[in-house]
Amino acid sequence: MLDEETRRRVLCSLLVGQRHSWDQGLTAAVLDAAGEADALRALVDDAVARQLPDGRLAELDPACSVNGGVVGEFVDLVARRTGDAALSAAAGRQRDWLLRHAPRAADGTLFHLVGSREVWADTVFMVVPPLAAAGHADAALAQLDGHRSRLRRPDGLWRARWDDAAGRPADARAWGTGNGWVAAGLARTVGRLPTARGAAVAEEVRALLDACLAHRRPDGTLGDVLDDEASRPDPAVAAMLSYTASSGAAEGWLPGEYGAVGRSLLATAAASLDPLGRVAGVPAAPRFDRPGRSPEAQALLLLADAAALRPGRRRRPRSPRRG
Repeated sequence: MLDEETRRRVLCSLLVGQRHSWDQGLTAAVLDAAGEADALRALVDDAVARQLPDGRLAELDPACSVNGGVVGEFVDLVARRTGDAALSAAAGRQRDWLLRHAPRAADGTLFHLVGSREVWADTVFMVVPPLAAAGHADAALAQLDGHRSRLRRPDGLWRARWDDAAGRPADARAWGTGNGWVAAGLARTVGRLPTARGAAVAEEVRALLDACLAHRRPDGTLGDVLDDEASRPDPAVAAMLSYTASSGAAEGWLPGEYGAVGRSLLATAAASLDPLGRVAGVPAAPRFDRPGRSPEAQALLLLADAAALRPGRRRRPRSPRRG
């Protein structure tokens, strides 16, 4: 786990960086995990101040269709905690965008960008946990089904992007961050579903986590492209998978030994920190086309650390009946 001074530096670097809508959602998750209620309230108020007329929260880039779903979860959370009707209405407008108005395929699967017919692995994190948290289990699992059918490969890893207009992959590589978004997003979903459905998702998370870990390198790192040994290491992937493993072990839907896996991955990600507390060598914001730094990597490291600190549970969700 991180020591207090390192944690402070990582958080400071997160808070001073320019952030997009999904980064605001991740930062909200960090603040909530740390019990920073006042800072969380300030963040969600700011997200609502920047809500687009169509309902997308904190959105500075109108090309992004689904990313406001992450911060919407926390606008809704603070609304329920405080009874604030304006926040509740803002969260409702974000949900309505995802459920009814956002661009989607004929089967309802959401496209990641406005003006594009591409399905991205990233979207699983952006929409499945918030919809499940809001009580829309059927809609959440329908999005998981639609994304899985297009993006999951026979080896259990996920493709990065699918071109729905062409009916073929737009990027068939097992992008590390894309697989990390799916794993971490589903980890956030397990406990928000009815028991049997949550147990089925937990099995899926474990299978994906194991498929990713099969490509962990001797030095503990994971690649920007998981099954390409020549690709550069990406510390953000280690943080995402650390969060997934530690969350599952703490919540009891993964065996306890995954807690050690999570801590090991956390150490791998933390080894990339520079003296200012910045996670170095991740896909660089804002274009993610070269090694550098990003707010999402800062937040993901802090979420992985918080998950590693959680006490474990003994009971696991009941597995669904087979046959």
